[in-house]
Amino acid sequence: MRAAGRLDQDSEGLILLTDDGVLAHRITHPRYKLPKTYLVQVEGHPKPEAIQALRSGVIVKGEATATAHVELLTDEPDLPARTPPVCHRADVPACWLRLVLREGRKRQIRHMTAAVGHPTLRLVRVGIGPLALAGLQPGEWRHLTPEELGVLRRELGMQP
Repeated sequence: MRAAGRLDQDSEGLILLTDDGVLAHRITHPRYKLPKTYLVQVEGHPKPEAIQALRSGVIVKGEATATAHVELLTDEPDLPARTPPVCHRADVPACWLRLVLREGRKRQIRHMTAAVGHPTLRLVRVGIGPLALAGLQPGEWRHLTPEELGVLRRELGMQP
């Protein structure tokens, strides 16, 4: 078994484990453009220009990121408490974004939000393609249903 993708030490959320090397490759390779959905708590309240820059792509380590779907959330998402809690200063406001990426560079979201002046405080992957984290608590796991695996494989251009 190996992880299809990665999360850095300070991130949390959905990880897929598989013994299918082809599936793992297609989940992680940018050529297949499988969307990954994240909830991102950022420092401050991004102005529309910052949100648009995230959507259009920002320069990270000398290269522009691909376009992304970015949504400013009006309410804090219903997530389990983080252990240890995010280091947060009460005098610094924060808000949440929903980001959907179709590429996955190392620490990309953290670099993107920092580039627009809003460092990431908490990062939670809540979706990989058609699969969602919903219902699982930290440390819990489950097998994919045959239907979920079939939908994922079809989305990646594989036989169900």
